[in-house]
Amino acid sequence: MPRPDAGATFDAIGTRWQIDTPEPLPADVLAAVRDRVDRFDRDWSRFRADSWVTQVARSGAGTYDLPEDAAPLLDAYDVAAACTDGAVDPLVGRALEGLGYDAAYTLRPRRDADGDLLTTPAPPWRTVAHRAGRTLTLDEPALIDVGAAGKGYLVDLVSGVLAAHGVTEHVVDAGGDLRSTTRAPLGVALEDPRDPARAVGVLRLADAALCGSATNRRAWGEGLHHVVDARTGAPTSDVLATWALGGTALAADLAATALFFAEPDLVASRFGIRYVVLRGDGTIRWSLDLDGEVFA
Repeated sequence: MPRPDAGATFDAIGTRWQIDTPEPLPADVLAAVRDRVDRFDRDWSRFRADSWVTQVARSGAGTYDLPEDAAPLLDAYDVAAACTDGAVDPLVGRALEGLGYDAAYTLRPRRDADGDLLTTPAPPWRTVAHRAGRTLTLDEPALIDVGAAGKGYLVDLVSGVLAAHGVTEHVVDAGGDLRSTTRAPLGVALEDPRDPARAVGVLRLADAALCGSATNRRAWGEGLHHVVDARTGAPTSDVLATWALGGTALAADLAATALFFAEPDLVASRFGIRYVVLRGDGTIRWSLDLDGEVFA
């Protein structure tokens, strides 16, 4: 059984990581984990001047060799774009920049002369991006942002590094995005975004992943947060928080964002997840087969 005092903690990609294992992690295993995290960041971070994503944005329309780990990530975005009718789109980077969530963290959104928010719709992933094997062709310039799924996918990749080094039983927690390979259930409280001291439920996690998304996380002003409808470039407002429980953190993370925009049962069927959705009016909807309790 993993022990919180036996693993490791570190900061990377803007969040705190905690890895719980039955025994202390050897230095070479932790080094391999840190290397995997850094390689992912060098490819996919739009906040790094030297990343693959930034280089593609600078170069404009054209054909690019994809990072070696791109296929599962972009396959998942294909599913998300389809089931949300384009609301979830990995080309949403410029829209986020326009809202102030840019590489310099200015947190100052563009506004018109009357002070109204100026938004930038994302290029539609399903029509301007084309994949063939290990290449991506963009018909127009775009800034890729995989924030809706990247952290969850990286949790899976880190879990894979641990397993490859013989650490088969572990819990990886990246800022609340969890993957557990333990059979003994792990109780996880679902934080109420309206009052972080309260929970809206408790789920039991065993050999599975749990990810959530909320409008009070990465928020920098009234109505300004990271959950953006790519079709309009504007932050969404109908849902406060979502949680998705699935077989991989990639599926759970991206599904948690898709739940802001699509019918929950549709998202559940496409991603193979179970869900909890807290709406802006305070109502809660959840999968009937959840292992846990929701405080309706």
